[in-house]
Parts: sequence; structure tokens; C-alpha cells
Amino acid sequence: MTVYRATDVAAAEVDVVVIGAGQAGLSAAYHLRRRGFTPFDGFVVLDADAAPGGAWAHRSPSLRMATVHGFHDLPDFELPAPDPQTPAREVVPGYFAAYEAMHALPVVRPVHVRAVSSRPDRRLLVETDAGDWSARALVNATGTWTRPFLPHYPGHFAGRQLHYADYRGPEEFTGKRVVVVGGGASAVQVLSEVAAVGETVWVTRTPPVFRAGPFSQEAGREAVAMVEQRVRQGLPVRSVVSVTGLGPSVALRRARELGALERRPMFDRLTEHGVAWDGSEELAVDAIVWATGFRPEIGHLAPLGLRGPGGGIRMDGTQAADDPRVHLVGYGPSASTIGANRAGRAAANGIVKLIGDPALGHLVRNV
Repeated sequence: MTVYRATDVAAAEVDVVVIGAGQAGLSAAYHLRRRGFTPFDGFVVLDADAAPGGAWAHRSPSLRMATVHGFHDLPDFELPAPDPQTPAREVVPGYFAAYEAMHALPVVRPVHVRAVSSRPDRRLLVETDAGDWSARALVNATGTWTRPFLPHYPGHFAGRQLHYADYRGPEEFTGKRVVVVGGGASAVQVLSEVAAVGETVWVTRTPPVFRAGPFSQEAGREAVAMVEQRVRQGLPVRSVVSVTGLGPSVALRRARELGALERRPMFDRLTEHGVAWDGSEELAVDAIVWATGFRPEIGHLAPLGLRGPGGGIRMDGTQAADDPRVHLVGYGPSASTIGANRAGRAAANGIVKLIGDPALGHLVRNV
């Protein structure tokens, strides 16, 4: 496998810059290459991590392939059947590395993008810690992992607090009472592991919705449509999972068997020794795990002025409605692994429509 290090690749002018080499970024890169964009001259992928894997490389070692909340193969390369007990943080980065090599994708790392702005000649300027690139179009695939969301609650807790992004397994909570905050798949994973070694208290803002049967294609389309409607209006992104409910999974079954799914309403404040509900008791706990989700990593796009009054970026498919040069993949309705694949193809097709088809020698040089 050829490794392109930031110290060895000079920044340059290209047709397309892809930011991020997770599932969505690799899908976009694959489809750009398939449409005729050549590595380095036609497009480049800038990745902040030192090695392949995207967010998967940073997941808890306790997350096994058997308990992964859904995974979809990258286009044109099936994930070899893994041992279900192998940590996902080993399997998926290895798969991504093999994918980059198989398709000779020009991923340069580690490169941290600081800002993206518009030049007077209508090219996009991509400023990084390894030099400045310019491009006619941009695919932003930076995901959410680097922006964990921690809600604010009054008071101060003297014990251990961590976000799910920093969770590394149940061992440190052996024999302890742990509050797990959040109603999604991440919270269920933590409950299914920590309840086996300690005592858990599950709190959520709203009552969790448990989906009894398989998730139909029609239900999936409806859920994606609900999220897509928000991004079309420029509203803050909601995850697809937030509108689908919790479906059957190994982790959910394990949490139920351990009696960890007795949900309590969200506490009102933190105390020195735990949490408290107004007009009710204080509960002493040893730790709080905030499985409260993530926000899109899009701060580097601020110079483009894409955020609307609603707080989000108004979208038309994968394209930023106010700047057709910019596509966001793994954002909003395309935040799932299957959605990321589809978004990568849609972004590549949109870029071809904007700047021309390199396979036919029809690039529009003044766009």
C-alpha cells in the first residue's frame, strides 16, 4: 500500500478536494475516480488522522463487530466476514486501508484543514497545516466524531464524567454506580457493558422508542426524509437514529437481560456527589457517561458563510444550496454507512454536472 504523507506531497491546484477519509469520504473518492478524475491532478483526499479508519479507529475496544449498530460495505469491495468478537476498531480500519490500496485513492495524511474560503477566481482555497490547496469543487466528509456534544446542566459533580467518545469499556466502572445519559444506540452499548460489572441508572430526555420488528425499507425512507427535510430548511442536523427508534440488536438484548433498560427522566441538576431531580431525591453516583451524540464538524467552512438563520447549512441533496461547489456527505440524512455510500456517488455526479466530465475531456475550466 502506498502511503501519502503530508510531508511528502506538495499542496497544489486540483479539480476536487475531499476532506475526510471515513466511509463517506472514501465513497466519494471511489466515485470521483470512477468518473474519470485522476489522483492528485484531478482530486485529492485530505485526512486528519495518521492512519486509515476514520472515527472507527477511535471507538472503544469493547465495541465488537457482533455489537456494531449496522455497517454497510463500501462500493465495489465487500467486507470480509470478520470474527464477531474482534474489536470494530481493528476490523474497520483494516478494511478501509485495504480499500484505499485496492482503488489507489490519493489519501494524504495527516492533514488538518483550517479553513475553506472562496478566491476571486471562484476557486476554493483549502488552508491546511501542510500547505494550501485550491479546487473547483469540495466534498466535505468530516463527520461528527471530533465534535462530541455535552449538554449543560447546572451544578457541579465531583466524580468521573466522560462523553461516549472517550468511553473505553466497562472495566473502570467495576463495582460502581454509573448514570448513562442518552437514548440512542451508544447509550445502549454502554448499558449492556457496564451493567454487567456495576450498577447503571439510565436517564433520557424523552422516553425511548423501541422498535419491535425489522426496519422496513419504507420506514427507512420515511426516516431519511424527515432528516432531509430539516437540512433542506437549513435547520440543525438530527440523526437518522433519532427518528427511527431503537431496533433489535445484540447490545439491546444484553442490556434488557441485565435489567438495565428501566429508564428514568432526565435529572435537573448535578450535585457534588451525583444528580438530582427538582422536588425529588438526590442520587449519589460514581460516574456519568454522556452518550449524548455529536455535532457536524463544519467549523472550517465558516468563511464560506453557508450557515443560515436556522443554524444549519441549507442543503439540496448533498449540495450546499447556497454554493453549488460544495457537497457535504455523511451529513444529516447521509450520516449512516449506507447513506454515506449513496451520498458519495451523488456528490461525484453533482460535481461532474458542475465542472464537466473528465472521462470525456469536457472539464469546464472557468467554473
